[in-house]
Amino acid sequence: MSPTLRARWLGKVPYHEGEQLQRALHARAADDYLLLLEHPHVFTLGTGADPAHVLVDPASIGATLVRTDRGGDVTYHGPGQLVGYPIVTLPEWRDGLRDVVAYVRALEDVLIDALGTLGVAARRDEKYTGVWVGDEKIAAIGVKVARGRTRHGFALNVDPDLAMFDAIVPCGITDRGVTSVAALLGEAPEMRAVVDAVVTAFAARFGVAAADVERQDVVWRERPEDLSAFTRAAIEGTDLTAAGTPLRLLGRLAEAGVDERAEAKGTRRPEWMRVKASFGDDFRETRKLVHDLDLVTVCEEAGCPNIYECWADRTATFMILGERCTRACGFCLVDTRNPLPPDADEPARVAEAVARLGLEHAVITSVARDDLPDGGAAAFAATIAAVRARTPQTRVEVLIPDCKGEPDALDVLFAARPDVLNHNLETVARLHRAARPSAAYARSLGLLGRAKDQGLLTKSGIILGMGETEAELRGAIADLRNVGVEVLTLGQYLRPSAHHLPVARWWTPEEFAALGAYAETLGFGHVESGPLVRSSYHARKATEGDAAGDAVPVALSVRA
Repeated sequence: MSPTLRARWLGKVPYHEGEQLQRALHARAADDYLLLLEHPHVFTLGTGADPAHVLVDPASIGATLVRTDRGGDVTYHGPGQLVGYPIVTLPEWRDGLRDVVAYVRALEDVLIDALGTLGVAARRDEKYTGVWVGDEKIAAIGVKVARGRTRHGFALNVDPDLAMFDAIVPCGITDRGVTSVAALLGEAPEMRAVVDAVVTAFAARFGVAAADVERQDVVWRERPEDLSAFTRAAIEGTDLTAAGTPLRLLGRLAEAGVDERAEAKGTRRPEWMRVKASFGDDFRETRKLVHDLDLVTVCEEAGCPNIYECWADRTATFMILGERCTRACGFCLVDTRNPLPPDADEPARVAEAVARLGLEHAVITSVARDDLPDGGAAAFAATIAAVRARTPQTRVEVLIPDCKGEPDALDVLFAARPDVLNHNLETVARLHRAARPSAAYARSLGLLGRAKDQGLLTKSGIILGMGETEAELRGAIADLRNVGVEVLTLGQYLRPSAHHLPVARWWTPEEFAALGAYAETLGFGHVESGPLVRSSYHARKATEGDAAGDAVPVALSVRA
């Protein structure tokens, strides 16, 4: 294993999103990972599964059915069950069954040790894979090892709905039952305590010192009312017109461990955050062109501090699909009223603006459109096509929302072959629920990994100052690099209004320089790190090398 084990509690993650993140880390990560999470109700079929062991239509009980490339038969994943995906290198790996069995036995030992910490005496059964209490299975194991690197893992029943196992023949075993920690102890332990026990046991069993375990968790309690109306409507089938979009920032901040009263000392911005307005001829010409063509720019909508510099350089980031967002992110100024229908003429108008400005590199972004079945993917594809038809020499960068992680929608975007695929992680795992309640840390990482799989140049960004620590930032930067991201932006958060997240810290130019240098050591092709850096800042520079992939020359730019 690598010296550092990056342990991540990711909360509730749809099965396909967890699978994509696993694949990205398996293919590219320089570090070892232990992903810990819960899935919505899903039955999974291993490579040796008998379909007849699924006894009911999964949809009839609110579950999905997925075929996987792990070993084993059919099993169930759902809320109240801790799923663990170790993505680790086995240095002793030799092709052959014995090594796979040894790894499985090590995972069994991890779970037996962790359960012992929780007060449950579990055992191994030499006849069957998994962990047992008496003749009842409490944890299932199914793995895949390729090139000495592991995927898939284990599922520990903490407090799931055990009735869901009645819909299958669990692991193909007809004469054994299933149990849980809650059933054995009479009450469910906190999932946090279970995760702590598993991480400790895993590190000990695989020889990782406690100091070498880098741990990050998303918040432990998620509340449906934190989500945007459109996200709740999709999950609950609620009436969108009556749902509203409460931010509930104080509660979200408290759960993330941030005191909203601890706003950065003094309300005035530091000297390095002050930007002098400059309304030169080029700025005014760009503004007139944008307005004449009835276009929306993120420069204006998000109150970007670099608008004077960029517009004077005849550069703008075009925001398609309107100016109203279906989400309620705690850091963003964009309007959150119900959006208007997409404008079919918008791609042509963006292309015309790109041509008139003579852009070598055009950046196109959008609000989140969770009201659209594809999240706006088709509009991105149409705009990319329109720009290329009008000015074939222009490189096109897209800054996309997550499209709710829907594979078909993302495939439309990837098939359009933008020169740069940018999707911002925005913040560290712990603050994701506070800052992006309708998004997900694992989903964003998995999306970027999928884009890299498609051969696209990938880019992402983090905004600093919402309450994160330096250690958390370094972990998040490493996560981005480990899924294959090549271009990184780091910038200071600016509070748009009193209704948004407070600024917890003003990071200094020197600190940005240090973080940028750290990112450079991880192998990013291009880094923009500075207080005033935004996602599209110096976007063209990131593709001045080989825009096709990893051969982008390293360039560290610190913007004070």
